[in-house]
Amino acid sequence: MPETTAKIETASRRRRPLTQKVGAEVFVLPLPIVNVYFVQGPAGWVLVDAGLTGTASHIRRAAAERFGGGTRPLAIVLTHGHFDHVGALEPLLNAWEVPVYAHRLELPFLTGKADYPPPDPSVGGGLMAELSFLYPRTALDLGGRVRALEVDGTVPGLPDWRWIHTPGHSPGHVSLFDEGDRLLIAGDAFVTTRQESAYAALSKPQEVNGPPAYFTPDWVSARASVEALALLEPETAATGHGRPMKGVPLREGLARLVEEWDRLAQPPRGRYVAQPAVSNEEGIVYLPPPLEDSPQPGLLGGLRRIAVRTAAAVRRISDSGV
Repeated sequence: MPETTAKIETASRRRRPLTQKVGAEVFVLPLPIVNVYFVQGPAGWVLVDAGLTGTASHIRRAAAERFGGGTRPLAIVLTHGHFDHVGALEPLLNAWEVPVYAHRLELPFLTGKADYPPPDPSVGGGLMAELSFLYPRTALDLGGRVRALEVDGTVPGLPDWRWIHTPGHSPGHVSLFDEGDRLLIAGDAFVTTRQESAYAALSKPQEVNGPPAYFTPDWVSARASVEALALLEPETAATGHGRPMKGVPLREGLARLVEEWDRLAQPPRGRYVAQPAVSNEEGIVYLPPPLEDSPQPGLLGGLRRIAVRTAAAVRRISDSGV
């Protein structure tokens, strides 16, 4: 009997869908440290964001499982173009040949014109922040395969949805909102885990947090974006990092984030705290200098700090059974 039970449990795990239902027509595919979303529309489905490099085959398997073999989306919509949201784009586009859409202020970073601002490893206080000086920030060149979202707020393939410009974490960051279901795909405008911490990024405890601090170059805009999203009073929030949240815990968490922004989200000091990076449709036009007394992430020192933090994170994960 125990052996039979074990076989049944193993078979059940194998049959577990790759995607999880978030709303009536929205499904999340959790990938390492980041999420992508499948959204069903009246004429087909749309992929929101494209995860990390090396995950294209996993995304395609999840799409086939959800929508049938040989499926392809009507479009890919990007909340923004950071490396963990566009990593699988090239192989996905090679397979699907579909258009990609992003905000016009994000296009310089997706057409090879400009690189993103340098990260700030001094903020956030976690392993993911310490590692950020190693993360790719160079422009992706999609050429004519990427297009600007329409200024009227419509989302390609999803007539019930609208996009909202939510800058701060990146200049052209957008969030997507379905008014009928009050479902918000927030990207990294805010997240539901403390993404600066490797332990939290892996274990994903549910809590409303600000955008990942190390890659946020405009804190004034980031705060205004979260305030605007809180006013929508979403019933469900599906974020780029962390598990989807619903109902009262979500709305109370958003309200608390707005009220206690300086404590919960914005670092007290950092390269971009006093002065933001400034950009236009050509890319970055102003970068504030690093703080003079901020330790610079030299490779040797950075790797030493990372090793210490990694060991601590592994111990915490092992102790918790995650």
